[in-house]
Amino acid sequence: MSTPDPDVVRRAQRGDLMALDEVLAALAPYVRRLCGPIALQDAPDAAQEALIAVMRNLRTLRDPDALLGWVRVIAVREAVRVARQSSRAVPAEPADLPATGDPSLAADVRDVLDRLSPEHRAVLVLRDLEGLDEETAARLLRVPAGTVRSRLFRARARFRLSWRNEGSPP
Repeated sequence: MSTPDPDVVRRAQRGDLMALDEVLAALAPYVRRLCGPIALQDAPDAAQEALIAVMRNLRTLRDPDALLGWVRVIAVREAVRVARQSSRAVPAEPADLPATGDPSLAADVRDVLDRLSPEHRAVLVLRDLEGLDEETAARLLRVPAGTVRSRLFRARARFRLSWRNEGSPP
């Protein structure tokens, strides 16, 4: 992802619409990547809500160099909020999963993720996709580090169990 130039961010903060458009265009793929595994089918809505929040609150960002971390917080929170509101927050029924090597394997992972709660998906995204440590994830999610560890343990265990129970490789 190409991070917007801090000067462009400052111009956007001052109300320059062209700069704002450039910032949002640069951030959109990152926001979609964060929202996708958390909000699942509602990811487009979550990403849109996150980008709207970024647009509305960009003036409150003190340090343009901290843009990505700030956006990460907003995107994860919006994805969890949208997923909670969605009917998809209720675990889905297990579906038949294709064999290893099948081109739809990515859909298999998505199906297993679909069975996790939004909170568990958020912890998995922050730790396993974003590579954040537990303390940082805890601050982003506004929960104690012990809660992050517990959710991460449960999320990984449920993911493995669902994966194995559907005949996929261990």
